[in-house]
This record gives sequence, C-alpha cells and structure tokens, in this order.
Amino acid sequence: MTMPKPTLLHCLAIALTLGAGAVHAQEITKPRGVVELFTSQGCSSCPPADKALETLAREGEVVALAYHVDYWNYLGWADTLASKDNTDRQYAYARMFGRNGVYTPQVVLNGREHINGADLAGIRNRIAAMPQEGKGLEVPVDVAVKNDELRIHVGPGEGKANIVIAYFEQQRTINIDEGENRGKTVNYWHAVTDMETIGMWEGKETNLVLPADMLKKKKKAGGCAVLIQRMQSADTPGAILGATVLTGEHASR
Repeated sequence: MTMPKPTLLHCLAIALTLGAGAVHAQEITKPRGVVELFTSQGCSSCPPADKALETLAREGEVVALAYHVDYWNYLGWADTLASKDNTDRQYAYARMFGRNGVYTPQVVLNGREHINGADLAGIRNRIAAMPQEGKGLEVPVDVAVKNDELRIHVGPGEGKANIVIAYFEQQRTINIDEGENRGKTVNYWHAVTDMETIGMWEGKETNLVLPADMLKKKKKAGGCAVLIQRMQSADTPGAILGATVLTGEHASR
C-alpha cells in the first residue's frame, strides 16, 4: 500500500525516554545486516511481510526491527503498536531516498536501500550481497548486561555517526477485529517502542555504560538494538555502519 505525501513532512523524532525492562539477553555479535520493516495492522499487504520479519528474527542472523506506522489507522483499525515516531522515521528515510511518499510494507536494509517487505528472498539476497558492494556492517558493536549495567562497545572504523538505541517488544499476538485485516490473528515480532540517540561515534573505539535504573523503566521491552547510523542532516538518517541486538529470555505478551 502506498501512502500519499502529506502536506507537511514530519521530522525524525528519536529523542525519547530511555529505559528497558530487565534484559537477560542473547546477543547477535556479528549480524549480517539490519532489516527495518515499516508495517501496519491496518494494511492488507502487510501480514506476509510481518511473517517474513518473524522468520528473520527467529533465525537470529540479522538485526530485525518492526516500525508500526499510524497513517492507515483511518481505514477502520487503529494499530495497537503504532506511533507517530515510527511514521516520522519512515518519512525521514523517504527524504533520504528522494521519494515523495511512503508505502507499506517497506523494508530498509542497512539504512541504504529499500525493498518490498514481503520479498523474503529478495531481502536475503540483498543482505548477502551488500558487504561486497561496500554497504555492509563494517563497524563492530558489542552490547552486554553486566553488574546491572548495559555496556556498549563500538570498535574503530571510518567516519562519524550517531549511536542509537532502539527498544522493542520481542513478540505480540494481535487479534484484529476491524479494517482490512478484520478477523486475522497476526504475530508481530520486534515492534519498536522507543528510540534514542545516546552518543556519538567518531571513528575511534567507544564505550558507553547505561545505569541499571534506566534499564528498568520499560516494562514491555523484550530486547534492544544498538545502531551506528550516519545522519545526512539533523533529521535525515543515512547508512547504518554497525549494529547488534539483545533479546530477552521471555517474549512480551
């Protein structure tokens, strides 16, 4: 589904309250790529893409994130996982790609290119090919929970980028009662609830520590991802240079 361009483009909003529930985590230490799906419970084309993201999340070889957008809510079902911030991020990517509008289901790969979110084979093929094209994740990132702290380590590389943390629900099953997907029950994985820029990376080895009291504020957080992402401007994201993800022991319900 394609959303017409609104009168005013939203700004990318990523300065949100930081926090997470207790994260007893398993880390993807060397992900093959970052797959960001823009989806909606009100979009009839989206369930196959939601299933594709679930498959990728279960396989555990990529950082898989779902951003539920709110612009299809008028079709009769308000997405229970959607937020304006997620919609803003998609419009920010549209600016970066030089597009006049947005669509669902859309997947953004490594912050560099986009593809139909239901095309699982295409996503896998592009993730496999991107490192050879200079579009891979070259900056090593590690994150761990230790001594009631979230410890983030970013290795050396070239360039300058934001260090962004995204919290997500690990899994949620939704019974959709109205709208284009009326009567369907859909499993949603890694739905992003909060994002925040927590620091800058300037090509040098960087370590960040977040205190434990900040990690316990988000009751529904089932995990978090750390993205090393260039910015084309203050409100326009660019390439993702490195990433990792932690997932909790128990999916949120």
